Amino acid sequence: MKHHKVAAAAVTLALAAGAWAQEAAIRRNLADRMPNLPAIDEVSKTPIPGIYEVRIGTELAYTDAEGNYLITGQIIDLKARRNLTEERQAKFKLAPIDFASLPLKDAIVWKNGNGKRKIAVFADPNCGYCKRFEQDLQAVRDVTVYTFLYPILSPDSTVKSQAIWCAKDRTRAWRDWMLNGVAPAAAPANCDTPLARNTAFGRKHGINGTPALIFEDGTRVPGALNTEQIEAQLAEVRVR
Repeated sequence: MKHHKVAAAAVTLALAAGAWAQEAAIRRNLADRMPNLPAIDEVSKTPIPGIYEVRIGTELAYTDAEGNYLITGQIIDLKARRNLTEERQAKFKLAPIDFASLPLKDAIVWKNGNGKRKIAVFADPNCGYCKRFEQDLQAVRDVTVYTFLYPILSPDSTVKSQAIWCAKDRTRAWRDWMLNGVAPAAAPANCDTPLARNTAFGRKHGINGTPALIFEDGTRVPGALNTEQIEAQLAEVRVR
């Protein structure tokens, strides 16, 4: 038994040494190849074999095992419907947002039931996860939903956001598009929108993906929740 414990400890030490050497190599190679790169705070494995996360301050990037490439963007687990990059950022970046500070006049509003519970959503009209989230929201009881148009995926997202906001009934236009795929009519040339303000607010608070959810207690959730998860989060907010 003693020999087995010694062997296991040796294996653990070898794995730790290997991981440390890998991290050191990535740090060294990136620094050599990118002299202007700020100091790296953390290097860690991702669920994708051979791809490592590099954290610099509050920013995330990715690299290969040799530090030959630097990749920017987001890792999304399509099977689990999770934005892994946003979840990681939430651990060290996504501070709560005072719900009272949200510029609700710049949001599309609808409610189910008495609307006593509230949730704010930053959403892109071309975001597939946003559409699925909107579907799941329909079954949530007694909630008021404030949707901030946040067109970050493509130029067409901006065009659609303008058209939805400038529609005679913007709430209906939003839901027609997100739930039924009915495209809104083009926005008139002189229509003013809050898109620039929404974008500035989102950038200030580190909202880098959609949907981004904000609950009344300031809790932030990056990525879509299903109906049961939304209800659970709203119930937790209510008892605080």
